[in-house]
Amino acid sequence: MYNAHAVINRTLGHKDAELSSYAWPEDALHEIPDWIYTSNAVYDQELQKIFKGKVWNFVGLEAEVPNAGDYKRSYVGATPVVLSRAEDGSVNVFENRCAHRGAEFCRNSQGNAKEFVCPYHQWSYDLKGNLQGVPFKRGVNRIGGMPKDFKNEDHGLLKLHTTTYNGVVFASYHADVEPIPEYLTPEILKDFDHVFNGKKLKILGYYKNELPCNWKMYHENLKDPYHATLLHSFLVVFGLLVAGNDSAMIADPVNGRHGTMASAKKEDKYAEVSSENKKEMRSYHEGMRLQDDRFLEYIKETDSRWSVTMQTIWPNLVVQREMNTLGVRHIVPNGPDSMLMMWTMFGYEDDTEEMTQHRLRQGNLMGPAGFLGLEDNEAMKFVQEGVRRTSTDVNVLKLESGHVGTSETLISEAAIRAMYQYYRGVMGF
Repeated sequence: MYNAHAVINRTLGHKDAELSSYAWPEDALHEIPDWIYTSNAVYDQELQKIFKGKVWNFVGLEAEVPNAGDYKRSYVGATPVVLSRAEDGSVNVFENRCAHRGAEFCRNSQGNAKEFVCPYHQWSYDLKGNLQGVPFKRGVNRIGGMPKDFKNEDHGLLKLHTTTYNGVVFASYHADVEPIPEYLTPEILKDFDHVFNGKKLKILGYYKNELPCNWKMYHENLKDPYHATLLHSFLVVFGLLVAGNDSAMIADPVNGRHGTMASAKKEDKYAEVSSENKKEMRSYHEGMRLQDDRFLEYIKETDSRWSVTMQTIWPNLVVQREMNTLGVRHIVPNGPDSMLMMWTMFGYEDDTEEMTQHRLRQGNLMGPAGFLGLEDNEAMKFVQEGVRRTSTDVNVLKLESGHVGTSETLISEAAIRAMYQYYRGVMGF
C-alpha cells in the first residue's frame, strides 16, 4: 500500500541536507533571516514539516457542503484536496489526485456529485475517496487488465484525518493531533467561539487573489499591531484600531503559533486622537469623513469586549470579525514569493435581511480591494521585493524587546517573536 509518511520522510531527509548551510542569526528573538522568505529549499521543507506535520489545516466550512454529494475544492498547504459530504452525512477530505496516474480529477470549485470520476482513465471514487470502479479491470477477452491480486480497497484516494468544530472543517495528515479546543488553546478559542458559536452559517460570497509575497508574511501582518496604527488611514481615522483604544495582541501561551489582534471601538464614529499620537501617524487625516455613516455602525452581537478581532490560526487560517463583517481567509502557499488568498464571507442563517445588507456593506473593508486589504497587500509586496532584491540579510524585531507572546500595547512585535520561536523548533533551525 502507498505510504505517504514514508515518502514525506524521504523528502525531508533530502531537504535537510540542502538546508545544512542555513543558520539563523545569533540574536534569534530579534532578527529574522531573509532566506526564510526567498529560499526554495526552505519553502519545500515548510510544505512537509508544517502543512503535512502535526497540525490542523483549515479546509472549509460545513455550510459550503450542507447536503449529501456536495463538495468543494480546497488546499492543505499547496496540495489540492477535496472536501465532500457523503451519503451518511460525514465530512471527508482527500487529496485531489487520482490513485492511478496522478491526475487532478476534481476540476470544479464546488458542486454536487454522486461520485468522482477521473477524466483521464475514468477510475471512479465514492464520496469518501474509496476506489469503486476501474474500466476494463479484467481486460478484454481475458487479455490484459489488472493482476488477480489487485484490490480496489488498496488503491483509494489518500485520505486525511478530518474534524469539525462549530461548522469549521479541519484536516491533518496525522491521526494523533490534539482535539481542536486544545490545539487552539482557551485563550484563542475564547474569541474564535464568538464567531463560530454553534449558529448555522450563511455563505455571502467569495474572493480570491494572488499576493506576490511569502505566505508567512500574512501571519506576521496580523500579529503586527504596530503597522495597523500607521499604514491604515481607515483604521485610525474611523477608530477601528488606533493607539489609545482598549486593545491587545494575544498569542496562544502554549506554542505562540496562533494569535488574536483585538480592539474595542469607542462609541464615536470618528476617532479622537491626541495631538501627540497624531504626530506619529502620517495615515491620520483630519476631517476625513464618509458619505454614508452606516458603514461605521457596530451592532453588538456577543458579550465580547472587542469590536474587532483578527485571528491567525496556524498554519493557514485567518478569522475576521471586523465589527459586523465576518469571514475566513484561507492561506495557500504558492512558492516562496507567492501565495493565494481564498476569502469566504458569511453571516448567520437567522440574520434579518437588514443585518445581511449591513454585513455586505461593511464587507467593503475586506477583500483584495477592500479599504484595509488593499494596503496590506501592497505593503507585503514591497517587503517581498526588498528581501528578494537587496543584500541586507535580516529583518529586525525589537519593539518591546525581549518580550515574547501576548502584549497589551499595539507598539509591539512580541507576537511575531513567539511565532518564529515556534517555527524554528518545527523547522529545526
